[in-house]
Amino acid sequence: MELERTVPTRGGFFARSLSAQLLLLTVVAVMAAEVVIFVPLLAGFRESYLREKLQSAAVAALATAGPGQPGSSGAGAMPDSQQAALLDALGLRLVAISDGRSNRLIARDTSIAQVDRTISLDDETFIQSASEAFSEFAFGGDRTLRVLGSTGDEGFRTEVVLTDGDLRSALFAYAGRVLFYSSVLAATTALLLWAVINKMMIAPIRRITSAMIAFGDKPSDPNRIIVPEDRADELGIASRELAAMQAKLSETLKEQRRLANLGLAVSKINHDMRNILASSQMISDRLVTLPDPKVQRMAPMLIKSLDRALHYTQSVLAYGRAVERTPEWRQVDLQATVSDIRDLLALGQDESEIEFVNAVPEHFEVTADPEQIHRLLTNLCRNAVQALTSDDMAGIGVVRRLTVGAERLVSGRTLVFVEDSGPGLPQKAKDNLFQAFRGSARSGGTGLGLAIAMEIVEAHNGELRLAQTDTTGTRFEIELPRGAPSDPKGSNGKNDGLGKSALES
Repeated sequence: MELERTVPTRGGFFARSLSAQLLLLTVVAVMAAEVVIFVPLLAGFRESYLREKLQSAAVAALATAGPGQPGSSGAGAMPDSQQAALLDALGLRLVAISDGRSNRLIARDTSIAQVDRTISLDDETFIQSASEAFSEFAFGGDRTLRVLGSTGDEGFRTEVVLTDGDLRSALFAYAGRVLFYSSVLAATTALLLWAVINKMMIAPIRRITSAMIAFGDKPSDPNRIIVPEDRADELGIASRELAAMQAKLSETLKEQRRLANLGLAVSKINHDMRNILASSQMISDRLVTLPDPKVQRMAPMLIKSLDRALHYTQSVLAYGRAVERTPEWRQVDLQATVSDIRDLLALGQDESEIEFVNAVPEHFEVTADPEQIHRLLTNLCRNAVQALTSDDMAGIGVVRRLTVGAERLVSGRTLVFVEDSGPGLPQKAKDNLFQAFRGSARSGGTGLGLAIAMEIVEAHNGELRLAQTDTTGTRFEIELPRGAPSDPKGSNGKNDGLGKSALES
């Protein structure tokens, strides 16, 4: 089933573009960082503002305290007009100074009624300063503040009274400048980060995305496989892995297409081949009536071979459907089955170059499907014969031996082995063992024999493994359970009807 590829069409440019989202998120992140530090900045500006007021008041106070000035704290030290001019110039309503021994009132606005808040800058903590700054920024404007703090290095302490309207206006102006510079900083930082990250990450990701979309449109085209970038980071690894996956997928699709074509061809051939084999079977049935002793000896073998050929045509189609019929469990004389395979392959006779050893004990029985166990061992033995007759076995005195044996394991399971003295499996066959059309040990082979053998063993709840392969020979081992499962039809309870005679189907 082909899946439809959906492309998001809603949400606008920022929803569809990763780089645009990155730019926006960077701006938001920088602005959020500025918000976090905004209150401390505001608290610092407020403290600096008030300190400057104290410093200005202290300088003015010291300037009026010239030689001969009385040290009393009376307000008459300066004429009222001068006091008003001084307070107006400083933006204050009261100025007083103390040197630790005496207090002196420099100037005072007579309209001061009451003080709303007293602030001692020397004793104020950072939390208090931040809280006062936020309170002033949010709720100030018409409050009267009394501010005290030390000024200079002579131990002077200055006291002023002011209305916080100018302070709040200054805070708003400062906040506006912070907002402006923060916006410029956020935009500049975002653009720089976007340019760097876009080149390092977004562009490669966009390239990988485009390669995936292009490959998805036509995965059979090898030219659409992405060319991986030579970089050691995660994006380089991702592009290399994507290239490897696309190459493997493209090869798999080609192989599946070939298998589909092969399946169609086999279906057509199988249809005609069954008719030809059926005719041959009827002719062989007539040969049984001939009195010639040789015909009488060979005809039963010919009939069995034709019957099995009919079943093999069915098994090829069964493999194409990825279905192996459920075993029909019987007690099978394994030694007799191996002897029949020997006769079928014409081994052990005087003219045969291969020595066939039936090492199965006499009357050795296994619980299995008779036809399937015969096919299983026939496939393994035929592969061994092909190895023993290959060019690698050329030479005088080279031993060509095929041995089939069986034994009971301590666990109660049955071990059947097929062993030959051939040249061993090539590396490609070992890498693709039991894989149809890939695990063949010889040129031109299909690898179906081992693939079908594995399916038969799995249908019997057994295990097929390559126990040994080297230049001295190859050994396959089959481990079968002790008996049939409780469900005579197997775990799925199905039977596809391939157990019938091929002529009946």
